[in-house]
Amino acid sequence: MAQLSDDCFAFGGALMSVDEAQALIAARIPPAEGEEIVALTAARGRVLAHDLVAATPLPPFANAAVDGWAFRHADLRPDAPTRLVEAGRVAAGHRAARPLAPGEASRVFTGAPMPPGADSCVMQEDATREGSAILVPPGLKRGANARPAGEDVAAGALALPAGRLIGPAEAGLAAALGRATLQVRRLPRVGVFSTGDELAEPGGALAPAQTFDSNRFTLLSLLGGLPCVASDLGIVPDDAARTAAALTTAARDHDLLLTSGGVSTGEEDHVRSAIEASGKLVFWRLAVKPGRPAAMGVLPRAGSDFAAGGTPVVGLPGNPVAAVVCFLHLARPLLLRLAGAQDRPLPRFAATADFTYRKKAGRREYVRVTLATDDGQTRARKFPREGAGLLTSLTESDGFAELPEAITGVAPGDRITVLPFAGML
Repeated sequence: MAQLSDDCFAFGGALMSVDEAQALIAARIPPAEGEEIVALTAARGRVLAHDLVAATPLPPFANAAVDGWAFRHADLRPDAPTRLVEAGRVAAGHRAARPLAPGEASRVFTGAPMPPGADSCVMQEDATREGSAILVPPGLKRGANARPAGEDVAAGALALPAGRLIGPAEAGLAAALGRATLQVRRLPRVGVFSTGDELAEPGGALAPAQTFDSNRFTLLSLLGGLPCVASDLGIVPDDAARTAAALTTAARDHDLLLTSGGVSTGEEDHVRSAIEASGKLVFWRLAVKPGRPAAMGVLPRAGSDFAAGGTPVVGLPGNPVAAVVCFLHLARPLLLRLAGAQDRPLPRFAATADFTYRKKAGRREYVRVTLATDDGQTRARKFPREGAGLLTSLTESDGFAELPEAITGVAPGDRITVLPFAGML
């Protein structure tokens, strides 16, 4: 479990900006404790626990980058072809029989060790064979078509820093450095609730005035792309005692709890009061649209001194689009902190607005947009409907236009920032 410091966990009542919330998370949420060793084949999606330092250089020896001939650059004539005597042949996985003498060229193949004495290569397409000799054209630079030892990573150099999320490229680099296993951080355990009497389980029957729960499955899917072990904790009814009991119980064996719904000001919104009853409310209400009714708190763990640590809880709004926005900006960075991962900003790129929009200053807004390329420019068009409960606004659009707190509107032709759904949702 993480050991959270709670000396700043005093809710003041004002709306908190997205940047302030993320800064608080970065300052106050330490990684969950625990490490393990995993096979490289099982390391994808895990977080490296310690710096990976190269024990040997990569590549481990100077080698040919092409099929051709290796030679001493000092033997070349600067302004005319140079005739070199062919001496020896080195294939990948083998070593030269002897050092290369002046005036000689050795036949080499891609990946083969450079013969001792050789420092450059000519591609076979660029050389001319004349019996037992080859002609090397002028103009080749010293070191041409040759890869020095350590060109990629020098011995003793940092190859991958602690906190790096392991993907295909990282796994390949670790393998190239001879690592069959990696020491990684323990995956945080995340519990996911939905709240509300109006929700029914998909696959079952709907009672009058009920809808099928969708947020829980959206959140579990989002968590599937992050370094964690997610647990489906079902639906909690609109009951204060049962909500408090469910959160308290789940806090015992989870590193993070996510809820959706129940954090607004209605009489049947019990998540916030449950957090306040047994834990600490860090903040409530975020200066963001959609998504203002969002809360973060920390609950004590059974059998431990609360001051020494606790389980963070993120209460997300009930509306699906608002839940996604708040997940991306609150739950995601919090989870990455718990996982010990480096900061991984959400993908963003610039686009040209193809719509008009007015907003309030002091609040960050996320507008759903579709994207199109026109005359080499990426243009963002506002999705025609704005409701935070419209799931189709996520499936039928391409991303969020991120409108910062300072601006009060967008006009066609304005440059804006877009967070694409591809690779994020």
